[in-house]
Amino acid sequence: MRNSLETALTQVLTQRRQKSALRTLTLPAANSIDFSSNDFLSLSHAPSLRRLLLSELSTSSLPLGSGGSRLLDGNSAYAEQLERDIAAFLKGPAGLIFNSGFDANAGFFACVPQPGDVLIYDELIHASVHEGMRLSRAGSRIPFRHNDVGELRQILASHSGKGRNIFVAVESLYSMDGDLAPLQQLVEAVERAEGHLVVDEAHATGVFGPRGRGLVCELGLEKRVFARLHTFGKALACNGAIILCSPLLREYLINYARTLIFTTALSLPSLACIKAAFTLLQSGETEAAQHRLHDTIRHLHQQLQQHLPSTPLAALQNPLVTNTPIVSLLSRRPRSLAAFLQQAAFVVRPIVHPTVPRGLERVRICVHAANTRCEVDALVARIREWVEGQVEQEDEEGGAEVGRAKL
Repeated sequence: MRNSLETALTQVLTQRRQKSALRTLTLPAANSIDFSSNDFLSLSHAPSLRRLLLSELSTSSLPLGSGGSRLLDGNSAYAEQLERDIAAFLKGPAGLIFNSGFDANAGFFACVPQPGDVLIYDELIHASVHEGMRLSRAGSRIPFRHNDVGELRQILASHSGKGRNIFVAVESLYSMDGDLAPLQQLVEAVERAEGHLVVDEAHATGVFGPRGRGLVCELGLEKRVFARLHTFGKALACNGAIILCSPLLREYLINYARTLIFTTALSLPSLACIKAAFTLLQSGETEAAQHRLHDTIRHLHQQLQQHLPSTPLAALQNPLVTNTPIVSLLSRRPRSLAAFLQQAAFVVRPIVHPTVPRGLERVRICVHAANTRCEVDALVARIREWVEGQVEQEDEEGGAEVGRAKL
């Protein structure tokens, strides 16, 4: 039996390797330039965050380990006060901390929809929401075309008024395409159908809104959204997440979200890092980094449009992504492009199937507050060099479109 299992696992991994889709763990190279991580505010290297974290740890009398799940021995007044403080800062009625954004989404969508309810979701919603929906008791799970408010309205119209709860799941900033959701229109559509809008702000936290509160707060929609997810592992350089919701929903999640109930709670170092990061946001100390980030974002897009106007790489323009830190360079040869950039010490990653659909393979570029204009210029020059080499090669071979960038 053991040999049979090993053979089966080996065969599956071999098939994935043959399709150039095998995932592997990598380590960052020395003296590399980060255009890949989600550390948008560059807080993971900030001395101010380190100082606050060490101060929190040195002044707290709590044990380092949590000791168990929050329903047993892992809860603390420190954790509950942190939840209240974060919810107040993000203008939510209440909040519940989870160990990760994945746990929060999976737990929420697995338990909140009741039997017979309807789950409607953007087709590009994160895998964690799919995991929750897979375990959900909802009667229907219906995707709508990415950011297509018109199709969402049609789906809502066909399911509203039938005595069932309707949940709509979207992200404010999509992690792979780098575009923003039309939240104002989505809110209005869901309100007309008397539905419940759930917004994942994972990649918008720290990046958008006053002092990094997210896109919902930037648009003043806090009271019109049923629940919001904010994660701490991206721009805030920590780990964990919080769901902002009503006190009633918080109590329900404590009782039914299995990803909260059956896992060891976050340790004191994790909670202290979260508190330190939000202290920086609340004090306004991260505003300078937020402004630098958006200035660098604008510069990257200007450089891409200026230096790649005549190549296939600039074929697709999308105004929704001109102010986000995520750029996807769509290419039939993402591994080649990524390797070429990595050879020049730029940390970028190829994103291939099954992470993205076939035909939408890409190199994903993320901009950070610490990236300089010189680094951006050098990155764009390197991209252009690769594109021109590919165009020459394909001209010799008969010509075909190399790729295009979602700018």
